Amino acid sequence: MNEKINQLLSQMAALEDELRTAVHQQESRVFFQIKGKRVEFEKSARDAHRKLKTGVLRWLVKDRPQNLLTGPLIYGMIFPLLMLDACVSFYQWVCFPVYGITRVRRGDYLVFDRRHLGYLNAIEKFHCSYCEYGNGLMAYMGEILARTEQYFCPIKHAHKILGTHARYHRFLEYGEAEAYEAKLEAFRVALGKEK
Repeated sequence: MNEKINQLLSQMAALEDELRTAVHQQESRVFFQIKGKRVEFEKSARDAHRKLKTGVLRWLVKDRPQNLLTGPLIYGMIFPLLMLDACVSFYQWVCFPVYGITRVRRGDYLVFDRRHLGYLNAIEKFHCSYCEYGNGLMAYMGEILARTEQYFCPIKHAHKILGTHARYHRFLEYGEAEAYEAKLEAFRVALGKEK
């Protein structure tokens, strides 16, 4: 890979980490503190949240009718999601040790913290939990697939594609055949050294 591109990618990763830390520090100072897996708000924020909470009956009356009509379809998707979760998790637990790939930690991707928001009623918290699970699962699965791609085929596409994973930019250029096997082995070794 071009050294300039490699340097820019490293700078981007460092800036993303710095931004994530700065945003987290600002959020923590202003509204809440994270203690283990628990999120604790200041008393004034908790009181304000309680005042803003809409009761379940009032919420049902005010909610858009199309949301209630499509609810069964949306929540019926839990079954394919659970099946996908089980299959992808089983795949990584069986195959990753064989390949020497560090396993993906579920807890880094499936985070359920919106239930601590006092301004949400029970239905809204349920909606949030469902979305946290679905989107967290897709990110978790995306990382498992990204590591699999890095192991078997760390090559960029000839065509520009949208939605690439974070590992993609470090992959080999399309058609970069020189020393392919050695570079592939270096990608594979790197997967076993991840935390």
